[in-house]
Amino acid sequence: MIDLPIVEKNSRKKRPDWLRVKLPIGEKYKHVRSLVDEYKLHTICQSGNCPNMGECWTAGTATFMILGDVCTRSCSFCAVKTGRPPEYDEDEPFRVAEAIKLMKVKHAVITSVNRDELKDRGAEIWYRTVVETKKQSPETTIETLIPDVKANWDALDRMISGGQEVVSHNMETVESLYRKVRPQAKYQRSLNQIQMTKNSGKRTKSGIMVGLGESQEEVFQIMDDLVAHGCDVLTIGQYLQPTKMHLEIAEYVHPDIFAMYKEIGMQKGFDFVESGPLVRSSYHSERHL
Repeated sequence: MIDLPIVEKNSRKKRPDWLRVKLPIGEKYKHVRSLVDEYKLHTICQSGNCPNMGECWTAGTATFMILGDVCTRSCSFCAVKTGRPPEYDEDEPFRVAEAIKLMKVKHAVITSVNRDELKDRGAEIWYRTVVETKKQSPETTIETLIPDVKANWDALDRMISGGQEVVSHNMETVESLYRKVRPQAKYQRSLNQIQMTKNSGKRTKSGIMVGLGESQEEVFQIMDDLVAHGCDVLTIGQYLQPTKMHLEIAEYVHPDIFAMYKEIGMQKGFDFVESGPLVRSSYHSERHL
């Protein structure tokens, strides 16, 4: 273990300088925003209060969120709305694909809310969205950040068979914090899903947050577990409390520790580790191919 005790352990303190971001501005940002609004699309950039929205949208990229913007899960870290979702939009795959084409996106990231009430977990809409995107933009590479399918492996097979290059499923946190952070998920089940995805021949990816109260040893353990279950790429970022109703921040993790996590992760066998305070699942995702 490398012990670097340089953290801020009171979430009520002012955010450190390394967590400051610029407000989104510029013509490219406005263009992306106008397309998202025109095609009535949901993005995790907006729904998840992502701190990198300005940077990514200015670069002409966005992470599209399909199957609506209401999630059947109630994870205590997430800003996405929770409840019983309305009926999904059958035309959504076409509209997402059309927007990606108009944005001239070279690498598209698509994610979704959890739809536990659907027998196929939304797999058919997933499949059609990827296929339609490939049809309209054959040169565009795709990463799909998929939800927990609750061990419905038939749904998983359909979900990841549309032709995407990367399939991501986020572990989010270490095992000891699952009941607190992901009360409707199971640590081993998510690992199994990553292994099943790897067995299908896909490039696999996962992400975790730090600053929730985990130890460094626990971060090293989840790295070992992910590598053992076939995960190729890992992202590590700082947890930021979206509202006062969500989990408080246990600590602000210093950039030096993120750098250490990247180094250790590469030593443990990941092909690529993206680690930093503002890193999110889709941040610089074009590098993860």
